[in-house]
Amino acid sequence: MKRNLVLGVLAAVAVIGVGVYLRFTGHAAKIEWQGYAEADYVKIGPTQQGLLTAVHVQRGDHIVAGAPLFDQDDGNDRAAVDQARRQLDQADRQVANLEAPGRAAEIRQGEANLADATANRDRLRMDLRRYETLASAGAVAIQTRDKTRAELASATARVAGMQAALDQMRGSTGRPLEIQAQVAGVQGSKAALAGAEWRLSQRHFTAPVAGVVDDILARAGETLQAGSPVISLMPPGNIFIRFFVNETMLGRLHRGDRVTFSCDNCATGLEGTIEFISPNAEYTPPLIYSDQNRAKLTYMVQARPRTDQALLFNPGQPVSVQPVFAAAR
Repeated sequence: MKRNLVLGVLAAVAVIGVGVYLRFTGHAAKIEWQGYAEADYVKIGPTQQGLLTAVHVQRGDHIVAGAPLFDQDDGNDRAAVDQARRQLDQADRQVANLEAPGRAAEIRQGEANLADATANRDRLRMDLRRYETLASAGAVAIQTRDKTRAELASATARVAGMQAALDQMRGSTGRPLEIQAQVAGVQGSKAALAGAEWRLSQRHFTAPVAGVVDDILARAGETLQAGSPVISLMPPGNIFIRFFVNETMLGRLHRGDRVTFSCDNCATGLEGTIEFISPNAEYTPPLIYSDQNRAKLTYMVQARPRTDQALLFNPGQPVSVQPVFAAAR
């Protein structure tokens, strides 16, 4: 029994000695947390109901932004685009017709009528001057002079009317409000064409971002509702590492802190940045809260790997996380 007591004392002294050595030499235990890789997937589906005619990618494909993903039947949409284009062309032609002058033959006829009316007016004007001189000398009847004066007034009005008609022929044939209404119709036709072209473009989907095709959720030949996912895409920037930190270490971690990662048979030099620290504990001790059991509280933390290293992790893969503490805060 005395021998066991001595061994116990020696063991206690050894533990204390190791603790004192680590305390004063700075060789503290390595801080490491266990976690796993996770990803936010982008589910891509059609914006309209329709028949899926082709899927251009396979699971595991690495694709770039803009790569073709899948197609839907677009026959009806192509017909709608063609109809909208023809209606716009018709509206444009109607505006051009209203804004155009009269026909050349009509303008020439109007010019001839104006010239004839002008010549008649000028003749009557000269006759009136002559009759006024003769009437004052009593060589012509006053009635003849007055009649010529009335005929001159009529001829002058006729010239004015002919000139107005010719000006109208040379200007646009449509009334201003009529032209404005038709221009509004052209704008409506353009909007209808833009909508038809957009619906047609939505029958052929491309990748919004680069990434890895995680899953194919529909196959060619299926009729899909709007919003039904076809492709599950995993962009590199959407991969993150989720790990859990106990309450005693929580105060040393902050958003933006650097961390390093390690996993089985992974490359070295993997690192990332903390982007989220949960404000809620993941585990509550079964006992009443006290200073003795608060260390059982753990908090979920998320760190984002470097974009160029993100695809080295697979969702669900166990990952060890080590902090890179700043020298001072």
